[in-house]
Amino acid sequence: TALITILCSCITLQAAAHNPGEYYLEGPRTFYGGVLAGANFSQVDGDSYAGYHKLGLNVGGIMYAHIAEHLAGSIEILFSQKGSRGHRAQESGNGSVISKYRIDLNYAEIPLQINYFDKRRSHFGGGLSYSQLVSSKEDIIAGGQPVNTDTLRFRKADLNLILGGNLHLIKGLFLNLRFQYSLIPIRTKENINLDYGRAEQYNNLFTLRLMYLF
Repeated sequence: TALITILCSCITLQAAAHNPGEYYLEGPRTFYGGVLAGANFSQVDGDSYAGYHKLGLNVGGIMYAHIAEHLAGSIEILFSQKGSRGHRAQESGNGSVISKYRIDLNYAEIPLQINYFDKRRSHFGGGLSYSQLVSSKEDIIAGGQPVNTDTLRFRKADLNLILGGNLHLIKGLFLNLRFQYSLIPIRTKENINLDYGRAEQYNNLFTLRLMYLF
């Protein structure tokens, strides 16, 4: 009886070792979730400044659904801060010197991705992200005077392409790097002062976060 029990245990362990679900789950589950916290490094393409100088929060939760041997879909609910920072003085389109330029955009965001997992639970994927603008603010000082931006509105919805990877550090903890770019303009020439930007503007950012899966 003892020998049969030992043999059954060995067979069970061997089967678990070859179960794809065990690559990224402590137990085979269809759904599993976690929390995320980190930072966005953002710029707005079309604002006459280059570089990811705007630092903002990226925090929220994530849920995975195991759909195939190495594949899982994911959905996130995030608070995400994007925008732009002028990092140096420069001349505007009307010849005045821009001494301050900043755009602050706060979004509620829902990314959807398909992810490929390896045997160490590290994974990478891509998808789309829908963002709803919660609040926005634009500050420009040119020629020593503030520029009136009250009528320059940003689009309420933003649709982004997202690509990223997650490196498994220790049990449950991952390091995430993501690139994200707007597929539609966040505003067009009707809402841009063309002395300080081009006719269309887009969110462009990298995100660095820690993720813990339960």
